Amino acid sequence: MKKQDTVDFNVKYTWHLISRMYNEEAQKHGITAATGFVLLNIDPEKGTPATKIAPLLGMESRSLTRMLRSLEERKLIVRKQDKQDKRLVIIHLTPEGRKKREIARYTVRHFNNYLKISIPEHEFQTFFKVLHKINDMIENRKIIF
Repeated sequence: MKKQDTVDFNVKYTWHLISRMYNEEAQKHGITAATGFVLLNIDPEKGTPATKIAPLLGMESRSLTRMLRSLEERKLIVRKQDKQDKRLVIIHLTPEGRKKREIARYTVRHFNNYLKISIPEHEFQTFFKVLHKINDMIENRKIIF
């Protein structure tokens, strides 16, 4: 079997292309794709507990800590203690963080809308159905080596 015929090669290759495209667009606005994804996962109204962000992005908490520190230094976010539970830290967007979040949101939506007008709906449904099956098989340990 050639590597081009494997699921993992194609998923990783496609994600690499998407990520590179997002990074090129993000750089025009002074951020990275990773920054955009973090900002997209912060509730713009209520903020988001820091502990909830890493799992949403599939990141290790150490990597997220560095990212959050960088975003705070760039004044895109602020950290605030939760009023009810002082142990919780809630991440809030600054006005500049909201602007960058909207740029990321527009970029992701534009890309997805372009795909939806370029690829027939039934192909999209099949694509998502297969991905969900693969995810389920991996998450539920149905694959045995």
